Amino acid sequence: MTSVFPRCLVSSSTSSASISLPNRPPLRYAVLGAGFAGISVAWHLLKDCPKELSLSVDVYDEVGVGGGASGVSGGLLHPYSPKGKLLWHGAECWRECLELLNVAETTAASSSSEVEKGDCNQSFGNFMVRRRGILRPATNAKTLSLMTDNARNCLAGCVVETIDKDVAQNLVPNLGLPLNCAFYLPGAMNVNPQRYLQALFQACQNSARESLGKTNITLVKKSIDDLLELEGEGEYDAVVICLGSKLNFLPGLTGKLPLRTCRGVITHLQLHESVRGSYPEGGPSILSDAWLAVQGPRDLHMGSTWEWQSRNYSPDVSAEEASRALAELLPKASAVYPDIDKWEFAGARAGLRAMPPVTSHGSLPLLGCIDQLIGAAEGGACKYWLFGGLGSRGLLYHGWLGKLIAKAVLCCNEELLPSELTSWKINRVKS
Repeated sequence: MTSVFPRCLVSSSTSSASISLPNRPPLRYAVLGAGFAGISVAWHLLKDCPKELSLSVDVYDEVGVGGGASGVSGGLLHPYSPKGKLLWHGAECWRECLELLNVAETTAASSSSEVEKGDCNQSFGNFMVRRRGILRPATNAKTLSLMTDNARNCLAGCVVETIDKDVAQNLVPNLGLPLNCAFYLPGAMNVNPQRYLQALFQACQNSARESLGKTNITLVKKSIDDLLELEGEGEYDAVVICLGSKLNFLPGLTGKLPLRTCRGVITHLQLHESVRGSYPEGGPSILSDAWLAVQGPRDLHMGSTWEWQSRNYSPDVSAEEASRALAELLPKASAVYPDIDKWEFAGARAGLRAMPPVTSHGSLPLLGCIDQLIGAAEGGACKYWLFGGLGSRGLLYHGWLGKLIAKAVLCCNEELLPSELTSWKINRVKS
């Protein structure tokens, strides 16, 4: 594969980074994938490009915005590990994610009277952000000790409160508490991933319109199964690959990335109107061995299963697969929320996640220039970029990391990325 040396927005060889503007044609970028990573990159490319320049972004996704694993995710948002430890650069990730949520909510509110910020409609999925917090019951002594210690170093913007049985059951009546203690994250939230991503893409379109022709964004409903296909789409200054689990199936990358695939099934449960009682209107979602993402008083999502090394990225779930998921998840959920036995199965969806290796900083996404990896290196160019391996934390990571890689792409400078996110390339050479 050959590539033309991409035109860089700024000179990354100097700290002052001067912009060159000699009658240049519009910068053209291709973003492959319209999930958390792809839409975040597209937004930041549009926003971080100086207003003096013209820029065009083509987002490729065969099923549209949020149609892959991102759109099927549980949507529980907080910056902590299962043991309550603040994740790597959790403060930055949390801040940037909240910023993008605000952009999406503002866009949705201005374009539709049906969507209001913080709305929590009782209909399934009819909200963008449900701000009711997240509750994690302590289920064993080891977890209790670790989370108690880690809670002391929590973010001011997403505090972790240790609460007793009475307080916890006031939030969720009949909650199961083996150790009479729980951890409450009042600032955590539940995000509807599809509505959020669609609103953020709408914000990208609005931004382009407001530029009066200086910037443009196009959604191309087409699958890119080989990077060579882009040669027929005209010359791009850079290509950012945000294909999630499909990275492993892309020629040129197959077998070259330290990623494992994992299929997760998420079930949709409803409480029939004939059943007395309902989930508390202000009740938080629940994290445990199985999580419950509350959609409304009579609607919730329960997840997730973990089928490692799966190659099935279809969102559709067969009756047999759904039955296996329920058999696995219901006992776990019932241990902390016994009333789940009253709820009825209403459907299931699945997503295939790309899981990165575990490092000393935890499981971190893979970022960086991959020209050499795919045999496209000429003259030290940075044309092909990777943003993948978000695993089960795509919602938290996508905002900050999308901002970082957009800047690196615009500057053709991989050194703008944290070394922890590009070290996988060094480790690959060593292995």
